[in-house]
Amino acid sequence: MAGTLGLIPARGGSKGIPRKNIRSIAGKPLIAWTIEAALAARGIDRVVVTTDDAEIAEVARAHGADVPFLRPAELASDEAPGIAPVLHALEELPGFDRLMLLQPTSPLRDAACIDAMIAFADEREFRSVVSVCAPEHSPYWCYHRDGDGRLTPLLDGEVARRQDQPPIASLNGAMYLAMVDDCLAEKRLVGPETRGFMMTAEQSVDIDTMLDWRLAELLLCERAGS
Repeated sequence: MAGTLGLIPARGGSKGIPRKNIRSIAGKPLIAWTIEAALAARGIDRVVVTTDDAEIAEVARAHGADVPFLRPAELASDEAPGIAPVLHALEELPGFDRLMLLQPTSPLRDAACIDAMIAFADEREFRSVVSVCAPEHSPYWCYHRDGDGRLTPLLDGEVARRQDQPPIASLNGAMYLAMVDDCLAEKRLVGPETRGFMMTAEQSVDIDTMLDWRLAELLLCERAGS
C-alpha cells in the first residue's frame, strides 16, 4: 500500500491549557479542525490520530479519524523525544511511503494548505518539506541579556532595516512532510535537505497559550462567517 499517511499526534497531558486537544474552540474540539482538514485533503490517503488518551481517541473517531491503537504511556511523557510517537506509529502502520505530520495546535491550516505543500514537494521531487512562516521578530533584532541587563547582539553584523535582511523563515510547527524510509533511518523529520514551505501568519497560528487560543478562535469565527 503506497501512499501518504496523515498522522495527527495528540497526547492527553497538555500543561499550559488542560485538555487542550479536545477543548471546544469556535464550535468544535480543537483536534477536529485538523482532522477535518486532513480528511478533505486530496493528497492524504489515511488519517490517523496517535494518542495515549482514551477520551481523545473517542473524539477523534467521532470526527472521522482512525485510531487503531493507543500509544504507550512512556511515549506521551514530557521527557519523550518528539519523534518517538511518530516512529512508533510508522512501525504500527507499515506500507505507506510518505508521512504528513499535522499538529492539532494549528487549526487555521486547512486542506488547501496541506495539498499545496504536497504539490510543492511533488513538483520538485523534494523528499522532506516543513511548513514555515516569516518570524514575528527578526533574529537580527534579538539580543542576549546578561544578569545586569547588558545587551549583546544575538547575530554578528548589524542590519537595521527589514528590507536589508536576508530571507529568513521560522518553523511554525503546522506540517512536516517526509519519506517514511528517511524517517525510520534518520529518526528525524528535519534535516540538511529539508525545504521550507511558506505559510501566512494567519495560517501559522500555533496554540500554546490562552492568548494564542483567543486569537485562533477569533480568526476561526471570522473565517466561518465569511
